[in-house]
Amino acid sequence: MTLDPHLPVLVGLGEAVRRPGDDGPTEPAALMAEAVRAAVADAGAGDALLRRVGALGAVPAAAWGDGDPGRRVGELLGLDAALPTLRSSMQGGNGPQLLVNTLGARIQSGQLDAAIVCGAEALSTVARLAKEGRQPDWPAADPARRAGEVLEEDRAAATDAETAVGMIAPIMAYPLIENAIRAAAGRSADEQLDLIAGLWSCFSRVAADQPAAWAPRAYDAAALRTPTPDNRQVTLPYTKLLNANIQVDQGAALLLCAAGVADALGIPRERWVFLHAGARATDEWFLSERRELHRSPAIRACGQALFEHAAITSEQLGPIDLYSCFPAAVQLAATELELPLDDPGRPLTCTGGLTFFGGPGNSYATHGAIAVALQLRDAPAGAVGLSTALGWYATKHALGLYGNEPPARPFAALEPVPDAPPPRTVIAPAEVTATAETCTLIYGRDGAPAYGILFALTDAGERALAKSDDPAVMAAMAGDDFLGARVALHADRSFDLV
Repeated sequence: MTLDPHLPVLVGLGEAVRRPGDDGPTEPAALMAEAVRAAVADAGAGDALLRRVGALGAVPAAAWGDGDPGRRVGELLGLDAALPTLRSSMQGGNGPQLLVNTLGARIQSGQLDAAIVCGAEALSTVARLAKEGRQPDWPAADPARRAGEVLEEDRAAATDAETAVGMIAPIMAYPLIENAIRAAAGRSADEQLDLIAGLWSCFSRVAADQPAAWAPRAYDAAALRTPTPDNRQVTLPYTKLLNANIQVDQGAALLLCAAGVADALGIPRERWVFLHAGARATDEWFLSERRELHRSPAIRACGQALFEHAAITSEQLGPIDLYSCFPAAVQLAATELELPLDDPGRPLTCTGGLTFFGGPGNSYATHGAIAVALQLRDAPAGAVGLSTALGWYATKHALGLYGNEPPARPFAALEPVPDAPPPRTVIAPAEVTATAETCTLIYGRDGAPAYGILFALTDAGERALAKSDDPAVMAAMAGDDFLGARVALHADRSFDLV
């Protein structure tokens, strides 16, 4: 069979990690450039490959929020100042896979010979310097600077009603999804905690064998679920070790090129990983307006589109890396993609997840794709792997299907339309009786809950949001009988048990 010379392939995989005490720069752009150099070395084609690069895609770093991070990376690499740069939105872990999908499609169409996708984070350095009363000595970031092409515009992650009850960050939102998953499954709080602690224990064992992992250590489930001074309770039900760790200094880069270019440059076939298909979709943007909190129509649509394009089923997948900021994210994806959570022969991570491998802000999925590709290089011929990525509150999604043999069909960047039910109406604060749908508690560093967030459903099927710092109410929220119980909501956004 004649190989399509335009098939996009990953040929270079590079990572950089700067743990506390390590020498070397921690500037995010410098970490990206270091990872690109590692990817060039991995491909084995040297500067000849870099000279074929026609676009540089970079995801922004929270530690260095420049609007065109790829421009600085290009400068550090000595690339042409006119090289087109792309970036994803300023906030969103879906960005790396979205960049791969976009650039892969342009390679397939013949618009590009080769491209770079990179990202990095250095929040560990920022946190350390802040404790010392210092600022990083990196070049000043310019958030207003705009890359040559921006793939997504930024949008507020939450409604005024959500922020009014204290849902102001992912660490508050994902526990609400987690407890909605528990309620839908009919599990007790202990049963759900057993499930997610066991899942995360499996992830930690994978991370323990990863050279680029931030915290390569295996934990047993009991250690993960039990609050201690080093593993404090953050929310209900998540301890610190059930949350993503964003205070890391890590970088990653992928080198993509057309198969014909890889052949011309003499890159050995055993280094190639073929892009089979990519997909992107968005769930109902605001969490409180989703019809069902324990489902993701967007992930389901992406999975169906990928599997149909490649003519495979989820059972035929080899290495898998599901985006793993919190256990709820893994459960959502596993449900929609029909993947078992507990298959010992096929864990749902190739890195070890954002808690243990590290969660470098927007850039984690770059590492996820690398880990899948590395396993595919060593897998039997015909293996196909999957990497997923998401942004905000399991809101926007990008998935990639990869293989170690040419795909049956040319690569395509798919944009399926989710078959989603109508959104929920969220009512204004009012005196009304409703049923507790999901909740979480937000804990202080003293180990005591500071406040609780409630999502409740009225008898008319509308959603109401409320908040409480009443000790008796918060104690009830932590009990097995709270979800499904009747509650009295008030116009000041507080609530009581009925």
